[in-house]
Amino acid sequence: MLVAVLLPFIIAIFIPFLSKWKDKVHTGFFVTIVPVLVFIYFVRFLGTGFEPVIHEYSWIPSLDINMVFHLDGLSLLFVLLISGIGSLVAFYSIFYLHKSEQLGHFYVYFLIFMGSMLGVVLSDNVFALYSFWEFTSLSSFLLIGFWNYKKESRYGALKSMLITVFGGLSLLGALIFMSILTNTTSIQGMIDQQQLILNSEFFPLILILLLLGAFTKSAQFPFHIWLPDAMEAPTPVSAYLHSATMVKAGIYLVARYSPMLSANEWFFIIVSLAGIVTLCWGSYMAVRQIDLKGILAFSTISQLGMIMAMLGFGTKVAIFGAVFHILNHATFKGSLFMIAGIVDHEAGTRDIRKLGGLMTFMPMTATLAIIASFSMAGLPLPFLNGFYSKEMFFESSLHLEAASTGFAGFLQASIPYLAVFGSIFTFVYSMYFFFGTFRGKSHLEELPKKPHEAPIGMLISPIILVAGVIIIGLFPSLINEPFIAHAAESVKGAVLEEKHIYFWHGFIPPFIMSITVVVFGSILALSRKVWAPVYRFVPGVLSMNKVYDGTVDRMERYSKNITKGYMNGSLGRYVRLILAAIIVISFAFMAITGGFTIDTSNVAEITTPEILVAIMMVIAAVGTAITNNRIAAILILGVVGYGLSMLFVLYRAPDLALTQLIVETVTVALFLLVFYHLPKLRKKEEPVSTKILNLVISVGFGVLMTMVAISSHSSKFFDSISEYFVDNSYKLGGGDNIVNVILVDFRGLDTLFEIVVLGIAAMAIFGLIRLRKNKEEE
Repeated sequence: MLVAVLLPFIIAIFIPFLSKWKDKVHTGFFVTIVPVLVFIYFVRFLGTGFEPVIHEYSWIPSLDINMVFHLDGLSLLFVLLISGIGSLVAFYSIFYLHKSEQLGHFYVYFLIFMGSMLGVVLSDNVFALYSFWEFTSLSSFLLIGFWNYKKESRYGALKSMLITVFGGLSLLGALIFMSILTNTTSIQGMIDQQQLILNSEFFPLILILLLLGAFTKSAQFPFHIWLPDAMEAPTPVSAYLHSATMVKAGIYLVARYSPMLSANEWFFIIVSLAGIVTLCWGSYMAVRQIDLKGILAFSTISQLGMIMAMLGFGTKVAIFGAVFHILNHATFKGSLFMIAGIVDHEAGTRDIRKLGGLMTFMPMTATLAIIASFSMAGLPLPFLNGFYSKEMFFESSLHLEAASTGFAGFLQASIPYLAVFGSIFTFVYSMYFFFGTFRGKSHLEELPKKPHEAPIGMLISPIILVAGVIIIGLFPSLINEPFIAHAAESVKGAVLEEKHIYFWHGFIPPFIMSITVVVFGSILALSRKVWAPVYRFVPGVLSMNKVYDGTVDRMERYSKNITKGYMNGSLGRYVRLILAAIIVISFAFMAITGGFTIDTSNVAEITTPEILVAIMMVIAAVGTAITNNRIAAILILGVVGYGLSMLFVLYRAPDLALTQLIVETVTVALFLLVFYHLPKLRKKEEPVSTKILNLVISVGFGVLMTMVAISSHSSKFFDSISEYFVDNSYKLGGGDNIVNVILVDFRGLDTLFEIVVLGIAAMAIFGLIRLRKNKEEE
């Protein structure tokens, strides 16, 4: 399993080399092989007898951080979506992205994102999950901003990163709290100790932080604003990130932790309310858009809201419907994004005002679009998979578990009406997308180029996805027991008693709600131009984007003003600020933690030679600060270094004394060599207040270092590591000299990198010498 997760990262290393052959073979052909192999590896786990699989690999065992991969029904669903949709998107991109594009960059980002998503849904260790979680934010930032020469792409990439990384940091806080409370970093281990977390005084904070991470990633209201701007990414990115993978990461997180968190009433209130509001707002705003991908972006927001609401409901039907709709949404929404890309590719625009009548020119694309859009609308037709999960959504909204009176009771009573309202506009934007693009009057004179059918290579991927829509719609029971049932059971044991999923259940309330949606949705779709001016009032000039832009602008303005306040070019000011901050923070921390401890019981007696050497060093240090001659200052400063060497000798540390003597001698010699060529030292006259401030900071920093040295010796919060070195230097390192063994063996890696740094510096100096020599020869 580790190989399957790391395979995208490994192949990403070789993509820059493979992309050099893109004139002969499109890089996408090499990349497509990766998700196909991952899909083949995991699809073999499908079946009625599937049991969770756990693989553990050592990472940082001392911190209880290991790479633990847990494959159950829920993670298997997401893995197959990530690899399956990834295979189709990679193949689709071959025909969408021209060879003149920076294909090497695109596919490296693509593979990093794929591997990160696999890590998110498979990791059982919370810190491994968080690492992969942030990798998805970073790689999606690079994918969204792929066309970085466009201002809109840069804006959308930055917005998505700021919002999702903010949520990621919130998630990290929740994970740290839970790991401390349960004394484990395993997700399954935390779920097994759910009562410990539910009864904790920190539970409200844990719930808010975790849901912030999920809501920001899955574009829940009011954090949905990043998703429409992310549509500036190439269409393959939109089809992958924003229909099947990245935006589903938050859904996965809530589903994974719902067995633990759903026992609390506030989980129902927050998750259900956020989901249902997101459904209504996203579907309502989708009809306002004029860009095809903009319509699909807000439709994705609404569909994610519906899934999130069902997870909040928490009943068996709701959980099963949520899991089922995750699959259904990936099929019809992935195909619709690809269709929008085909229209843009072949007609030259995504502006729906310029489109219309394209069915005549693009019959195959139009056929795919009508099936996918009608499935998204939830039309009650037996070959549309979207209808089944929409029915479960309606049914679950009518049969919520009894809530208490108050706001939870009011929310429970309101949910069915809000579900119908959001679904009506879902029907409207689905019809708006299809009929506004493929039916009606054509506007060929307004199109950048004459539309025509896409090449078959570009159609293969949406054909496969639409075929999935039809197959799941006709035979939903085939995927129930071997696939969907396992995913639902992994969430809350939400396995339906019925083994078969039926299309017709009679004239029951959910079906009546579906008919109501179709009737009122048809009326609104046909009269859209009549009621469209309502958007001038709701939302009118109000926009969450304005809140975001205003917040970012103010932060940038305030930070610039603060920076200008201290970054004035004065090195003296920089040093004073740094040292003052160190003094204040360090003294405050020592005072809070009781660090001011002086214990002389274990201190050797101070002899006369040591006192004399110390006095000599103090006089030399003061003399260095007050002298007006550079050469004299260097020589006097050397006295401090040689005095330290004498102290090492007195304390029987000949190795350190020798090292100090060599370094001090070389340093003084180099300083003398360089400073000899500098002009005469002229000290800048400073005001008395500055001199007093310098004196206070100097004395304060000296006192701080003295107190740190004394307190560190007097305070023993931890056992000394010196005994370990004494006991093991010969046994493990094979040497009698403890200092040498520490440097070469125990800190061998540190020493290696120090040597590397010195080697790099030596090469840089050598390069400068060669450069100067070449110039002199010229």
